[in-house]
Amino acid sequence: MAETLEPKVPETRLAEPKVPASKLPAGRIAFTHPDFTIYQAARFFIVAALEMQSVAVGWQMYEITRRPLDLGLIGLAQFLPGMLLFLVSGHVADRFDRRKVVTLCYGGFAVSSGLLWAIAWRGSRSVSLIYSAVVLLGVVRAFNAPVSRALLPQLVPEEHFPNAVAWNASIFQAATILGPSVGGFLYALSRGPTVVYATAVVTSLAAVISTLRITLQSQARVREPVNWNTVLAGFHYIWSHKLVLGSISLDMFAVLLGGAVALLPVYASEILKTGPWGLGLLRSAPGIGATAMAILVAHRPLRRHAGLTMLWCVGGFGVCTIIFGLSRSLALSLVALLLLGASDMISVIIRSILVQLATPDEMRGRVNAVDMIFIGVSNELGQFESGLTAHWFGTVPAVVLGGVGTLVVIGIWAWAFPELRNADQIRS
Repeated sequence: MAETLEPKVPETRLAEPKVPASKLPAGRIAFTHPDFTIYQAARFFIVAALEMQSVAVGWQMYEITRRPLDLGLIGLAQFLPGMLLFLVSGHVADRFDRRKVVTLCYGGFAVSSGLLWAIAWRGSRSVSLIYSAVVLLGVVRAFNAPVSRALLPQLVPEEHFPNAVAWNASIFQAATILGPSVGGFLYALSRGPTVVYATAVVTSLAAVISTLRITLQSQARVREPVNWNTVLAGFHYIWSHKLVLGSISLDMFAVLLGGAVALLPVYASEILKTGPWGLGLLRSAPGIGATAMAILVAHRPLRRHAGLTMLWCVGGFGVCTIIFGLSRSLALSLVALLLLGASDMISVIIRSILVQLATPDEMRGRVNAVDMIFIGVSNELGQFESGLTAHWFGTVPAVVLGGVGTLVVIGIWAWAFPELRNADQIRS
């Protein structure tokens, strides 16, 4: 029997929307809430800053060392702080004003970009200094990720939340399109990363200013005592909800194995024979595909066969990874990355709705902190895995084997998590 997902959340008092709902189509209903709109502007600025910076760091590091392994180590340097701090960051998100914590984190991103700018401006080729700035970036991300995700349900009422999730993903992906393209263009134009890092500083400060304009009118959260039960509450919640466990673990292993993005500097430089501008296009392509899919879902919400849809789309992610790995054409590689991003977006939207709506507000920070570990494993640790396998087997075999591994994971998860396979509807 197919399972219907009907998550429940405690009531949250929100400011009345200033834009009449009747003035906007149903597909954009989340934007009737001004604080949601302001938050999306801030988030666009910060994601664009981090994405343009990511292109610069990857190209700068590869120019210095010429080793794919160092590209993987950049991902590891960002992942480890989150792994070590996620229990603390989850409690911070649940115990303190989330808007203030997000503002501080955006300021921290500006500082890390400023350090990278100072390193580049001085002409230093010290890999250790670059890694130090990247580790600081990882520390800030460890706190920003769970609090940002926990803040979103406070900006719109429950009935508008699925629409908010789709637009939240769309705007995130739009920033991932613009950021790498701008980063690659500025790097090529200025013949170095200095201008890219300076632009990232300015954009991060714009995010700080935007976040300060957000006002929340939510119920006060009960501050639970800090003990092992409350610290591990996020683990207990996810473990006891097999549907949620299956969806986030599927995403984790699929993206972990199919992490071709970390090796894009190698593909751009040595396989596709392009430069920083080409790297920017390659980095933007998954975001373009994901944005198109997210906008489509915002206007045509997922209504039936959610579990099977997720499994098929993750399968598409694996197939596109294999095609990209074997491609020697820039055009074909861009198409493969476009479809890869579109496939992955379905998984992101389904998982986000499940985790956010089904979790009580007072523990969203801790649950999201655990979820971010799964995401960090798939993204940052996935970068390390890709760099390491490329170091061992070569770049192309590493990407192709990762795509094949993703397809194997889908078969195992479809068998091991019937709750996921049979999940039918997602509705609030």
